[in-house]
Amino acid sequence: MTRSWKDIQLKNITSKSLFRRQGRLLAGVMTVALLGVTALPHGARAADVLGQKVGTALQQAQTALAAHKYPQAMSAIDEADAVAGKSDYESYTIEQMRAAVAAQSGNVPVAISAYDKLIASPRTPAATKEQMALAEGSMAFTAKNYPQAIAVTEKYIKAGGKNPQMLTILIQAYYLQHDFANAARVQQAQVDAAIKAGGKPTENQLQLLAACQAQLRDNAGLTHTYVQLATYYPKPDYWAQVVHSVLSNPNMAPALRLDIDRVRLEAGLVKTSAEYMDIAELALQAGLPQIGLDVLNQGYASGVLGHDANAPRTERLKALVTQNVTERKAALDATAAQATTGNAMLTAGYNYVLAGQADKGLALMQQGLAKGPTDVNIGRLHLGLAQAAAGRKADAIATLNSVEGTNGARDIAQFWVLKLSAPAAAH
Repeated sequence: MTRSWKDIQLKNITSKSLFRRQGRLLAGVMTVALLGVTALPHGARAADVLGQKVGTALQQAQTALAAHKYPQAMSAIDEADAVAGKSDYESYTIEQMRAAVAAQSGNVPVAISAYDKLIASPRTPAATKEQMALAEGSMAFTAKNYPQAIAVTEKYIKAGGKNPQMLTILIQAYYLQHDFANAARVQQAQVDAAIKAGGKPTENQLQLLAACQAQLRDNAGLTHTYVQLATYYPKPDYWAQVVHSVLSNPNMAPALRLDIDRVRLEAGLVKTSAEYMDIAELALQAGLPQIGLDVLNQGYASGVLGHDANAPRTERLKALVTQNVTERKAALDATAAQATTGNAMLTAGYNYVLAGQADKGLALMQQGLAKGPTDVNIGRLHLGLAQAAAGRKADAIATLNSVEGTNGARDIAQFWVLKLSAPAAAH
């Protein structure tokens, strides 16, 4: 089952330490400002000086802050702010000190208000604005002011900010407001960016995306996310969820049953002799006896087959399947010549590939697709699997990526795309 938010171990947001550190940085800036104008802040002009009343009050605030006397420090700041006729520079410096005191004392609402003014000011350097935005978004999140956290982080990201912690704040803020659509949107973008860059999403990112999709009842998206989880982080629970999602698809085509079982086999979910035999029988019924024989051989190699009460029946089934393989190989050309429908051409071509005649088989399957099978997406899925069996991975991935629709074929195709594309360690 899809895990809930509480079960997902997401990266902690260390907002308290972050904004206290930001407060200390601001306090350091203020020390320079209060010493005079020998080192002017960014954007300052030579005429930017503190008047006596404002300067004296802010020096008192600085002293109180250094002694961790936060109420006294804030009182001194309010005294400076009450001075009539302040210059823009004086107002800016007062907000710097207010942000420093509020951040170090953990006064989130006051710190957020001060940071808003500082971020909006042209006096604040771009790099400092980025630090302030991260501190403000983190503080707002910690204070459970999720709308504020979202506003700050969205603005930061739209301005080109790249800090991944801001994305974490944004996604979690959306989720905790039950805005699952936007949480999924941002998380999906983060996942896609990681894959596009040649890396892989973190397990937590994929878990959160799955949690959002479950809340949205986005079954197609949820299945795809579990395919990614199962591929990048192969665990039995994820493989089971992939199969469960595909099987529970109300639009799943009955013709995909063998394909689903092949996914189960690849995922290591086939455990009993009865399951191995069922898959072999499905392959036989589909006119692909070589696949059935491969499955049975895999069952014997794993030690599952040949050791239980089903052993005699398994031997009889293997003999039948082996005979069908022999007969099918002997009749490949005749069967291909008699194939007049898209479905028949696809099956005949697949058998050519399984018999080691890839060029002839893949060409016939292409003709079958052009002829028009019952379901073109299932046809594309099988062509992609045949290309993979022939060792033509790039062609297989391209074909599998072309599979569309909502009947389960796309989900199965994407499973194989990820299996073919993932690093060897993920197989």
